[in-house]
Parts: sequence; structure tokens; C-alpha cells
Amino acid sequence: MPLEFTDTHCHLDFESFTVNFNQLLLDCKRLGISRIIVPSIGPQNWQAVLALGQADYPISIFVALGIHPWFLNEIDGDALESLKKLAYKHQNNIVAIGEAGIDGKVAEAHNNLSRQIEVFQTQIALANQLAKPIIVHHRRSHQHIQPILRRSSCSHGGIIHAFSGSYQQAKNYLDLGFKLGVGGTITYPRAEKTLKTVSKLPLSSLVLETDAPSMPLYGQQGRDNSPRNIPSIFESLCLLRSEPEENIAQQLQSNVDSIFKF
Repeated sequence: MPLEFTDTHCHLDFESFTVNFNQLLLDCKRLGISRIIVPSIGPQNWQAVLALGQADYPISIFVALGIHPWFLNEIDGDALESLKKLAYKHQNNIVAIGEAGIDGKVAEAHNNLSRQIEVFQTQIALANQLAKPIIVHHRRSHQHIQPILRRSSCSHGGIIHAFSGSYQQAKNYLDLGFKLGVGGTITYPRAEKTLKTVSKLPLSSLVLETDAPSMPLYGQQGRDNSPRNIPSIFESLCLLRSEPEENIAQQLQSNVDSIFKF
């Protein structure tokens, strides 16, 4: 039986994918990638992402609406209210809120940690109101994100995108009802902490993602990432696990199904 995969985080609306887009999706289908989840980054691409989710393609594309912490300086004061209205209007066409979160490096550069926290908390509240999971961006920010998630009681959990952290940090997220996104990081031999953590975690806690066109795999630095790389990420994950490949693939798909209402 062929293995089936879901890329739980891929920015398919980005310019990198405009050339030969349909061929890309046909390639994904051939590789067993049957579903791709596309998170948005802000008002600048909400409509493009929604259009992807409503079109007819060779594989299933599902979308999320949110405001990424990298782009807070580009949004106006009405953006959160606009997000709320759009998410309510399209609640049957979206599977999550996101990409949302806190980026410590950006906070240092722009002195906007309090604003990031405010926008993140508002998006968590929106996810709870709509009974949707939330897709969480983090960088140097576990110490901020985990207490917020604990206080906010995210009713439908979500995914900690591109998880890289300690085993204890991972367990804290699992206890809060979240899954962990595993991507290109585990293809890098030097990512010892993440590799060790992923090898020890319950398989029921993991989902696959690329973050394409970002997060290139080891050996592909300087090139755009692609959802075609999901099988390679899966192979790297299998090297860290003791379970049979078919069991791993089936469990990963079940993990996705447990988060999202497709």
C-alpha cells in the first residue's frame, strides 16, 4: 500500500511556486502527498490563500488565516478586526488560525514584544471562538509562548510549527494539547538537540511540514524548499524512530486528522 503524507505547513501562495504550479501539485500527488495546509502571514495574502483553498486541484489544499509576527509593522490598527470578520465569514473554508506567534529575534530588533503578545493572544481567542486549532510560530520565545497558551486554554490545540527545543519544552506543548511540526531541521546532523528530542517523543505528537519555500533541507541550502521534500523529511524521521515505516506514516496522518476538521 503506497504511503500517504500531509504537508502541514507550506506557503504555496508565495511567488516561488507560480511557475509550473500545477506540475508541482501533480508531482506531490505522485509522491503520495495528498494534502497541503497553507497558512497566511497577514492581510497581504489572505485573499490569495483563500483562493487556493477554494480551487480544484489534483491534491487537497486547506488554508489558515492569521497574522505572522514578522509582519506586524506592515499592518494597520484595523487588521485584527479585519482578520476576525474574514475568519468568521470563511469559517467553513479554513481549518485553522495562523500563522501566529511570537518571534524573539524580531522583538529585539523592533522592540515590539508587547505588541506581538497582544496580537498572538487575540488570535488564540479567535481560534477558540471558532473552535479551530492554531498554527504557532516561535523563535527564541518558548518562555513567552508556553505561559500564554497555558492561560488561554486553547480548546482545539494546534501545531507548534518548526519545533526546535528541548524534550521538556516539547512535553510542555504536548500537555497543552499541541502537536509538533517536524521539518527540514531534522535533516541536519548538527541539530543534535532536536534530533534527540524527536527520537524520544511519542509518535502521536508529531506531524510533517516543509515551511516551503523556507527551511531548505540539508545539502539544499541556498535553494527554495518544496513540498516535494516531504518524503525526504519522512525518511529522516524514520531514521530516528524504531517503528516500521508504514506505521509511522499511518500515525502521522492520524495525528493530522486529530487536529484539523477537513
